[in-house]
Amino acid sequence: MSLNKYKEKRQKMKYMSQLLVALLFSVSVSFGVAKAAYPDKPVKILVGFPAGQATDSVARLVAERLSQSMSQSFIVENRPGQGGSLALAQLARAAPDGYQMMLSATASLVTNPHLYKSVGYDTLKDFEPIGLVVDLPLVLVATSQAPFDTPNEFFAYAKAHPDKLNFSSSGNGTLSHLAMELLQRDKSISLIHVPYKGSPRAMVDLVAGNVSVGFDTIAVTKPLIDAKRLKLLAVAMPERMALLPDTPTMIESGVPNFVASAWLGMLFPKGTPTEIVNKVNKELQLILEDSKIQSALQSIGAVPRPSSVEEFAKLLNSDYLKWGEIVRESGAKVD
Repeated sequence: MSLNKYKEKRQKMKYMSQLLVALLFSVSVSFGVAKAAYPDKPVKILVGFPAGQATDSVARLVAERLSQSMSQSFIVENRPGQGGSLALAQLARAAPDGYQMMLSATASLVTNPHLYKSVGYDTLKDFEPIGLVVDLPLVLVATSQAPFDTPNEFFAYAKAHPDKLNFSSSGNGTLSHLAMELLQRDKSISLIHVPYKGSPRAMVDLVAGNVSVGFDTIAVTKPLIDAKRLKLLAVAMPERMALLPDTPTMIESGVPNFVASAWLGMLFPKGTPTEIVNKVNKELQLILEDSKIQSALQSIGAVPRPSSVEEFAKLLNSDYLKWGEIVRESGAKVD
């Protein structure tokens, strides 16, 4: 072999070697990117209410466990305003990369869009449902001075005295307001609505007897029920609750299909990869099946409600239609 041919062959081998190294490096890098485990940086969980409220408390319990199980920080960020809608509008604009999610309350998703002129998002188009987390059941309570002790006695009294009883709510268009509008429709009774700015003020007047009845969450009402400052009439859940085993449901009390619960659910922005949505859903379900988490949630009046992605999406659609109809029938609006 001539010297020139030898040099040419060596040069060709060197070129092929360099090409192979570059190719292997490219494949290695691409494989590493494709297989990078989610999450590989902190994840933000938006909450549309101030710190210390039920939604915030649930979010922090879940965030702590997600941080442990997924080996990455999940950080709760409070963005109160417009009944949770400001935070949802922020989520709708966020990058769909899995690093911003939200624990949203029922009203923010299914009643606020019907109450406000603009909320900055479309509930059914702008989000990827991840899964339900808890129910915050509503209970029907009455002032201790009320001349009735059971749901049926209340219905009978209200029918005999139309527009003589009043009811409290935590605000115009809130679930506590709309649940009573639904009950009035279903039982053909007529009450007078007295809206308050939040549950605490509503409970003060209910205890004082300035209003007669009201719906609110167990977290808000149970201390007053235990102290016998309010009468507990019924729970607005499909079945009796372990926390209140002797209390009938509204369904048992003759109101078919009556369920009113302020559920909380997790969402991503629309377009978030399906594999990320499913991964977080799986972690959520495992967390909510843990007995310690269940006890911690029940202690604040929350009932664990693990679900599939599809189950949450179905509920979101049905509740959006259900409560939208009640808002329209009630004529409730919020500026």
